[in-house]
Amino acid sequence: MEACPVPLPDNNPELIAWVQSILAKNALLEERLRLLLHKQFGASSEKTSPDQQELFNEAEQDQPEQPEPDPEESVTVAEHTRQKKGRKPLPKDLPRVREEHDIRDDEKNCSGCGNQLHRIGEEVTEQLDIIPAKIRVIQNVRFKYGCRCCEEGIKTAKLPAQPIPGSIATPGLLAFIATSKYVDGLPLYRQEKFILARLGVDIARATTSLWMVRCGDLVQPLINLMRDKLLEAPLIHCDETVTQVLNEEGKAARSHSYMWVQVAEPVKNQKIILFDYAPSRSGSVPMKLLDGFRGYLQTDGYEGYAAIGRKSGVISQGCWAHARRKFDEAIKGQKDKNKTGKSHMGLSYIRKLYQIEHGIKESPPDERKRVRQEQSLPVLQKLRQWLDKSLPQVPPKTLLGKALYYLNNQWEKLIRYCDEGYLRMDNNLAENAIRPFVVGRKAWLFSNSTDGAKASANLYSLVETAKACGLEPCHYLKTVFNDLPRAESIADIEQLLPWNQKPV
Repeated sequence: MEACPVPLPDNNPELIAWVQSILAKNALLEERLRLLLHKQFGASSEKTSPDQQELFNEAEQDQPEQPEPDPEESVTVAEHTRQKKGRKPLPKDLPRVREEHDIRDDEKNCSGCGNQLHRIGEEVTEQLDIIPAKIRVIQNVRFKYGCRCCEEGIKTAKLPAQPIPGSIATPGLLAFIATSKYVDGLPLYRQEKFILARLGVDIARATTSLWMVRCGDLVQPLINLMRDKLLEAPLIHCDETVTQVLNEEGKAARSHSYMWVQVAEPVKNQKIILFDYAPSRSGSVPMKLLDGFRGYLQTDGYEGYAAIGRKSGVISQGCWAHARRKFDEAIKGQKDKNKTGKSHMGLSYIRKLYQIEHGIKESPPDERKRVRQEQSLPVLQKLRQWLDKSLPQVPPKTLLGKALYYLNNQWEKLIRYCDEGYLRMDNNLAENAIRPFVVGRKAWLFSNSTDGAKASANLYSLVETAKACGLEPCHYLKTVFNDLPRAESIADIEQLLPWNQKPV
């Protein structure tokens, strides 16, 4: 904070306090302005230069005159040698079309002795081709039978169960439209005007919108089974983001609604990602969505998860990525880029924890737990000592103060990942899972109705879980839309769950 440009009378404490408060507010505004300018024009990555990654040996050394990294804790980066890589081979499962190329007959004689040349082999080079989407009409011909004697008892073959009875849409068309919107981020109006129209078909956006709502209703039995499996997981990651619904009862068109995501830690390879629409961000939403859950619940620091965290059997877990981000923001908001300051010190401790995790990410849970107990807990102990010393020294409203107080308030939840080997340091699984919805939202902007928002949640749940299970989304949706209307038992429906399908 800059000093007052003019001397203040030392006999007026109220004036001195008032001027100092103005200067403090000005310093806070400048700090936030620097952070906003960095977000607008600077690099968005949290990476910093190598000399900012030093982990100081002790908390008492948080501001040494000549900082040196601890020899036992320094990170050595091997010299990188750029290697020229060849072109990746094309996938073996793609169909091959053989096109043969021969030399002319008059060239099939040896230029040396004149004798006829004989084929001794071939050289094969591959090119990738694509066949544009083709559109066709399926004619369902149902034979009719009648009696020539009494002319009664006419019987007509039944039409197989359809995803949308009475509609012109086949499972393939519905899967194409749903994949284009929920995977490729193409709004329905673009599909209407730029894709379907180019193929010579006039289908109004209102019609395709209704189709998506009906598809969302159709897959509800699958969503119910997926939720039952989700609640059996030992660890669930949760996150939420805003969405907009134009025609929502009791709310203005521009008001915020929310899309919630829950990701189950895989059990028996059952990867589950569920989206749910809700008109609010209140704590009652996760209470309802996770009713009956017992296990670890990993979230960010949003207070809306506090209520479910107090339920018997639910253990709240924090997110180190959010803690790290706040220290990174404090660095970006600094006027003096002092690499030995507290912001860098806090970030260095957190990076050391991530370095340990990086070394054991492929290890089994028992090994991860052992390493965390032996290596991570001592680093956490040093970080706690440094945090206790730093808290009284930093104003809480500064960016660094917010980082320190977030770390302090979330401490018990943050260190919980050391309890079990299957736990994670951060909530990135949920943040990564919700990103496709955020990207799609930039294109289609809003849902017209709550029914549309709920349908989108169901369809996002299916395509994202299918992707997590290694399935091609369009092929999977076509299978679901074709087979689900014909399912006659719970076993038939279970067979359509993503982890029960084989990749093609």
